[in-house]
Amino acid sequence: MSIVVIIGGGPAGMAAAIFARERGACVALIEKNEKLGKKLYITGKGRCNITNTASIEDTLRHIPRGANFMRSALSSFDSVKLIEWIESLGVPLNVERGGRVFPASDKASDITRAMSRKMERLGVEIMLNAKALGVVAENGSITGVRTRGKTISADCVIVATGGLSYPATGSTGDGYAFARSLAHNVSETSPALVPLLSDAAWVRDLAGLSLEMVGVRAMWSGKRIMDETGDMLFTHSGVSGPLILTLSSKIPDPHSLEKLNLFVDLKSGMTPEQVDKRLMREFAGNPNKLLRNLLRAWLPAHLAEVFPVLCGFDSEISVKEITKQRRAALTETLKNLRIPVTGLAGYDEAIITRGGVCLDEINPKTMQSKLVRGLYFAGEVMDVDCLTGGYNLTCAISTGVKAGMSATTQ
Repeated sequence: MSIVVIIGGGPAGMAAAIFARERGACVALIEKNEKLGKKLYITGKGRCNITNTASIEDTLRHIPRGANFMRSALSSFDSVKLIEWIESLGVPLNVERGGRVFPASDKASDITRAMSRKMERLGVEIMLNAKALGVVAENGSITGVRTRGKTISADCVIVATGGLSYPATGSTGDGYAFARSLAHNVSETSPALVPLLSDAAWVRDLAGLSLEMVGVRAMWSGKRIMDETGDMLFTHSGVSGPLILTLSSKIPDPHSLEKLNLFVDLKSGMTPEQVDKRLMREFAGNPNKLLRNLLRAWLPAHLAEVFPVLCGFDSEISVKEITKQRRAALTETLKNLRIPVTGLAGYDEAIITRGGVCLDEINPKTMQSKLVRGLYFAGEVMDVDCLTGGYNLTCAISTGVKAGMSATTQ
């Protein structure tokens, strides 16, 4: 009977443990936290968007980095199989807008408890509050895992330690150190699916303001990298919300944000010509009104207050002072409000980590290292990251399943 030791008790690690044990391996799972799935508890605002009903091809289109690598794992264990598996563990699921799949109870804890119970029934040895200090290999093959006070012998080790996002949940980059110690390369990491920072005072003054169904267009060195409609949010440090999180993962280089230009279309359902004609009608009927008061019918009150200044006008400008040229500037700003971006928020606000163990050193059909026999990787520790919508957990679990199954057939 092969001995498989898994480092990390998140969704990838738990899936790996279950599938390895079901195939006859003796399995131990090492988790440095006091409970399993700590990060899973906060995903989807505590509701846990476990997967998406999208096809494999659609899922691959939601993976900015690592799509080709993920094809094999997803072909073996796609969202259909994932949904069937989670429900077989006793967790009913619901499908919501955009194909997002959540527990019917809206409780992420149900997923963790179900996977934990399955491991207990199978006899997986679960070691909580246990920190792995290193992975041991001799002559190019895995021999064990060092922990405080002892080394656990192993035929295979699956590293499923996650990345760097939400470090309070235990994601502190341990897996990267393990990989490097065994001569693996780790690509540069950065926060992903993360809010954007802005130094514009007016942006921060609007903190808490949510905009629904606006257009977000982003240009990178003159090339369009995003043009989508959805929701966004102003924060005390910049902007966030679904559209902004998606944009953060589409940025080609997080260290060269001076190349990024971000624009918001506040009237995405209207053409510039339609905006201009409506402005003319309202101006004709309200010549003595202050522009900022008239704009309250167009925009949220706080944004309407500052909008004249954003157009380059005096804050007290009246409608009768708006010339044709100024009206054109107003229309342009309504359709293309520029938001200056100065950086990315940190790992404590990032949903996932960009970068990780280099994929060309991992066999995508097995998740086994190409450099060390018996060493496997699963989940966010690898250089794979997805957009929002359940795709990251789909990839984490599918790679965990693949690693768990492969480790028993070595």
